[in-house]
Amino acid sequence: MTTIAITNQKGGVGKTTTTVNLAASLAANGQRVLLIDLDPQGNATMGCGVDKHGLELSVYDVLMHGAHVEAVTQRAQDAGFDVIPANADLTAAEVELVTASVREHRLRDALARVKHDYDYVLIDCPPSLNMLTVNALVAADSVLIPVQCEYYALEGLSSLLNTVTRVQKTLNPQLRIEGLLRTMHDARNSLTNEVSMQLIQHFGSRVYATLIPRNVRLAEAPSHGMPALVYDAASRGAIAYLAAASEMLGRHGKQSTVAVPESTAAVAGD
Repeated sequence: MTTIAITNQKGGVGKTTTTVNLAASLAANGQRVLLIDLDPQGNATMGCGVDKHGLELSVYDVLMHGAHVEAVTQRAQDAGFDVIPANADLTAAEVELVTASVREHRLRDALARVKHDYDYVLIDCPPSLNMLTVNALVAADSVLIPVQCEYYALEGLSSLLNTVTRVQKTLNPQLRIEGLLRTMHDARNSLTNEVSMQLIQHFGSRVYATLIPRNVRLAEAPSHGMPALVYDAASRGAIAYLAAASEMLGRHGKQSTVAVPESTAAVAGD
């Protein structure tokens, strides 16, 4: 089981969109996927077709009451993966975890029960550094960083990388950077292209070749409670995330089973 925390302390970079659509794309490739919504806003939960307002149990119960992962897990409608949902209850966990025992390891310990049940666990982190994010980083094998190619992108990245380094030193020595995924890309924007090149200069092969475009269907899909791959599989956004999943599988020595147009990485931002 490979556990990936998808995080960026800067909001609005496509973090939740990336988590939901990567989960669907990995599932389409035959991978057994669990998505964990660790953001009190519950956007990933709703984007998977799960009603955050009607939950009997949520990830809050896993973290604070020792609920078993299996008891909380739901199936994402038509998307082929499982979800541990979240809602506003999780806001309380941000405070309660500060004084709790074994506070940094609760998610990691809970996932130990299902380590043979999934190939990938994707964690949608809140857009801030708190005990929820720390739990994600301690539970994770690696960190995938969605980055919008805009002026402040590099500034926010340095803060996140410092956080990862601190967690590596004190709580999870095995934690590594999975990669940087460029999101909301518009190749017609010269600043976008400039920042994109800066990312490659700074991080080299850690930057995914696949570009995730600004795409209307990608933006519409969450309001229908489904990933873009279910909402409109032919959309550029859905195809781009399929390409990103294929690239991720290749980096892990696995074979993609879904054909993706070869030009996706080059033209996704067009």
